[in-house]
Amino acid sequence: MPSFGLPEIITLVVLAIIMFGPEKIPELSRKAARIIHFLRNIANNAQDQLRAELGPEYADLELRDLNPKNFVQKHLLDDIQADIDDIKSDLSEVRTDLDGNARDARMLGEDVRHELEQASQYDDVASGAVSVPFDVDAT
Repeated sequence: MPSFGLPEIITLVVLAIIMFGPEKIPELSRKAARIIHFLRNIANNAQDQLRAELGPEYADLELRDLNPKNFVQKHLLDDIQADIDDIKSDLSEVRTDLDGNARDARMLGEDVRHELEQASQYDDVASGAVSVPFDVDAT
């Protein structure tokens, strides 16, 4: 369905004034409003007649429901939406647990790295790669 913005409406008004003149614009506007009102009445009557002929089980029928995309969404996807929401909540709980475990693993990794750095300093001292102010072997 085309959508009309302000620039399109202004362009149409200017074209109408140029084509029909300012004297005929009010008369044409009234005729256009009557035509739109007439078409809306026809559409509403057709919708009411369709509801009446289909019976009470289709009392909540909307014309949008006849669109295949909306029909599938309303009758198929809404049924499984609750299941999808349950799965999403379960997955969010799992993600929270995984985030906590990842944080714990990061902290453990930092502790191990710190311990390894300290151990490598002792190895450097023992191998003589680092000079210390006292003799390690003398003690």
